Amino acid sequence: MKNQINPKRLLNSKWTKQAVVNKQKHFIVTELEIDDLQAVQRCVIQAVYNQQDFEIDWRELKDRSHWQQGWK
Repeated sequence: MKNQINPKRLLNSKWTKQAVVNKQKHFIVTELEIDDLQAVQRCVIQAVYNQQDFEIDWRELKDRSHWQQGWK
């Protein structure tokens, strides 16, 4: 099963990573670039624990085996 994501509502959304690495479990989408065709071009998530930024393919967030919507 996949997380349902509306790219227009992705900015500032909260996520929990299923496999914790370096105490980084909770993340928030802090940057989002959308082109003229409403396609996501760039997505940056930030770890709440230490404010480290990661650029990811936003479609990775759809995989429930890696990500869960909200902070759990």
